[in-house]
Amino acid sequence: MFRVRLNVARIARVAAILALAMVFALVFVSGAALGKVGRGYTIVRLSEVVRSIFYAPQYVALAQGFFEDEGLKIDLSTAWGADKGAAALISGACDIGFFGPEAAIYIFNQGAPDYLIGFAQLTQMDGSFFLARTGMPEPFSWEHVRGKTIVGARLGGVPEMVLEWVLKKHGIEPFKDVKIITSLAFAAAPGAFAAGMGDYIAQFEPSMTELEMAGQGKIVASMGVEGGEIMYTVYHVRRSQLVRDRDMLIRFTRALARGMKWVEDHTPAETAEVIRPYFPDTKLEVIARIVQRYRDQGTWPKTPEVSPSGFMRLQEVMASAGELKATVPANALMTTEITRAALKTK
Repeated sequence: MFRVRLNVARIARVAAILALAMVFALVFVSGAALGKVGRGYTIVRLSEVVRSIFYAPQYVALAQGFFEDEGLKIDLSTAWGADKGAAALISGACDIGFFGPEAAIYIFNQGAPDYLIGFAQLTQMDGSFFLARTGMPEPFSWEHVRGKTIVGARLGGVPEMVLEWVLKKHGIEPFKDVKIITSLAFAAAPGAFAAGMGDYIAQFEPSMTELEMAGQGKIVASMGVEGGEIMYTVYHVRRSQLVRDRDMLIRFTRALARGMKWVEDHTPAETAEVIRPYFPDTKLEVIARIVQRYRDQGTWPKTPEVSPSGFMRLQEVMASAGELKATVPANALMTTEITRAALKTK
């Protein structure tokens, strides 16, 4: 019964993406040429899935002017969901969509003609952490989770799928051996946990560090480390853009690579100072602590070249959760050509 419900949910998500794309298309001209602005800059409309410290190298590249050095002016918007980001890209409401490749897989498997291609990768593992409520047994063991309640994420999203994958790895059957709450909105989950819901929570930063600092619990595991290498967040374009916008994509990727190298070469405190304007409601010391945590666990690859093995691992996780209609070859939805051209001419 549960697997059937997941399949229905997957179909509903694809339908929602296509419906959103139609709405965007009524407002934006699909396939419009890249805009121009003064001094010869090319305007690039970039839609990010969420605003997160998980994406620190992107904000460094923006703040340090690396995109402007490549003649690009980035018009950044936040979609607040991979489905919305994919819909914006399909409709032409943005030029580049930054979200998880699971959305591209769903769309490809539905037979969309101008499907989405990933050309650069920023994260290579899950960015969420697992926090135990104060008073839970210590030291932490995954066996302590059995019979308890976890505040999770929405069904069909990669954070929830990775959580289920990790539980299974430790011999715990999701929704049978443990209760998982999947009905809460992304922004509402930390507050619900703070108010007393659940024994554990799997969520993104800065919520986990803030809950820990407030004495609400303790981070006991990294879902990224537990889940291993997985293609997580990728920059996408429509297939038709790969040739038409190739020069822009190479310049975009070159600027992004500089941001990734900058984070690698500087301290978390220095990175926190640079990206602080993008997180005005988060304390500087919290940002620095989170950057340190992400960097220490190898969240960001050395270069933005997409990882075929990470893409296939993602599909293993999706299949385990009952969310994959058919496996897609990595070279069907991912290209290394843009990044290799960008790094060659850097």
